[in-house]
Amino acid sequence: MAIYCHRCGTGLPSGARFCSNCGTVVAATVPMAGRPLVRPRVGRQIAGVCIGLAQANGWDVAVVRILTVVGFFFSCGLVAIAYLAGWIGIPEEPFGTPGTYPPNI
Repeated sequence: MAIYCHRCGTGLPSGARFCSNCGTVVAATVPMAGRPLVRPRVGRQIAGVCIGLAQANGWDVAVVRILTVVGFFFSCGLVAIAYLAGWIGIPEEPFGTPGTYPPNI
């Protein structure tokens, strides 16, 4: 499986942690096995459903968001109902997990 830098598009070896061209961290692009399905507090746009699904499955969040918007228009409202169900049904990430705001002091 080829890995590409999200900033400059340079092809990288599978074990790379940084882009050799621009220095961007690429270790976060590797999917984390067993990550729970939660709506994170950081990085969400509306309710965090798209980013939660993307992180839980190791997908690119931009692709999930684009497919969601396209689905809103072409599904006669089914994606909107599924999004609302995800908003209600997917639990929110608890405070105190790494990367959330406010930080634990």
